[in-house]
Amino acid sequence: MARSAAKKPARPNRQPSQAEAEDAVRTLIRWAGDDPAREGLRETPARVARAYKEFFRGYGVDPVQVLTRTFEETDGYDEMIVLKDMRFESHCEHHMAPIIGRAHVAYLPSKRVVGISKLARLLDVYAKRLQIQEKLTAQIANTLNDVLQPRGVAVVIDASHQCMTTRGVHKPGTSMITSRMLGAFRSDASTRREFLAFIGMPHGVIGSNA
Repeated sequence: MARSAAKKPARPNRQPSQAEAEDAVRTLIRWAGDDPAREGLRETPARVARAYKEFFRGYGVDPVQVLTRTFEETDGYDEMIVLKDMRFESHCEHHMAPIIGRAHVAYLPSKRVVGISKLARLLDVYAKRLQIQEKLTAQIANTLNDVLQPRGVAVVIDASHQCMTTRGVHKPGTSMITSRMLGAFRSDASTRREFLAFIGMPHGVIGSNA
């Protein structure tokens, strides 16, 4: 079974300690121009370190293992399975600013299906890492395709990037749409239209080369 899509990210040889992480936050506070020793900031380094453990917990989970348990007793069900409007939070790898959006995931089963909560968990495994939206979209689709080997996979993500809404070009209200279509969703226009109709996206927004 191909597992290239679920390749584990490179990790440092030694993970910094909690104390080292908190010292790094104190340095950033001083660099910003404030005093990490003042009352309002005294506990901030520990809070930030705990928050980072939550923000980036996806590094500690194998996405392939999330999809390991599948079910073959489907009475021959072979129609589209769609999980839409899954809200997620991630962080961009360029500025470490939040990416907040919704993901839509679909696949056409071939002999086996996976519990729907596992699709949400797969999204979170990849979202809870430093990301760019294009890579996040591809990772979800490729892993689902590699592990389940369905007749087709479709992933669409619509998200707002605070690296461009709160800094830089300052364009609030802007969202970015990315998609990855594999198998029947790429080759069959009617299958693609059905999926886009399910998620409320007009046909033509996403083409066959998505």
